[in-house]
Amino acid sequence: MTTPDTYVETAEEREARHAAIERAHAPAIAFAHRYESYHHVAEHEHRRAQLLHLSSGVLTVTTRAGRWMMPRDHALWIPAGVRHAVDTVGSVAMHSVYIRPEAIAGLPDRLQVTGVTPLMRGLIAEAVRLREDPASPRASFILGAMLHEIPHLPVRPLGLPFPAHQRLAPLCRDFVARPSAHLNIDHWADAAGLSRRSFTRIFRRETGLSLSTWRQQACLMAALPRLSDGEPVTAVALDLGYDSVPAFTTMFCRMMGTPPRTYLRNQAN
Repeated sequence: MTTPDTYVETAEEREARHAAIERAHAPAIAFAHRYESYHHVAEHEHRRAQLLHLSSGVLTVTTRAGRWMMPRDHALWIPAGVRHAVDTVGSVAMHSVYIRPEAIAGLPDRLQVTGVTPLMRGLIAEAVRLREDPASPRASFILGAMLHEIPHLPVRPLGLPFPAHQRLAPLCRDFVARPSAHLNIDHWADAAGLSRRSFTRIFRRETGLSLSTWRQQACLMAALPRLSDGEPVTAVALDLGYDSVPAFTTMFCRMMGTPPRTYLRNQAN
């Protein structure tokens, strides 16, 4: 017998799920499903906002604005109408909560990765179980609490916005394909045909980040799937161009709040 957390959804069932979402009247509707290793979901969009909660595996979401990565027990908020494609790294078990944009004031207006509080984890699981009875007083209470919790989820630095600038975008895409801790801002400025000052100003305007922070987030996104697959921290750190494991660990702690080995141990529990 299969359960929602172990059953792999077929393409036909995914279409049926999307149809059910469109028909639903409740402010939020939640599903549990699993994708196989290295599965690709083609670019699509929803009329509702979507909160993806990952209970196992690693998942990346790509939009025209950039890439976002979700490790285990994180969530991704996708506003309504944002076209996105999904790729899994290893098998993935997840929950999807589809939310009417007007359901509650204060919902995020941009795509972002968040942590998941114990309260939110329980509310999402219960919302899945209550999907068949969304009009009950208990379901209304659970869904209302879940909606109010969303704006308070802690934002994580696992997004990688891409600039729209025609000279900067190719540099960023090439870097994502071959990330390195050694990024020379003067080299990038020369390649873009800009002064260092103009490059720095335009890059921050286009991405909302300094080049240094953007580079660290790109390296982190490259490292997480490899670490989750069991590669040694030393091998990943040196391959990304860090001079030492402590230098990589310092970056990881600054971005994720914990050393790599502690993070991976917590993810496995």
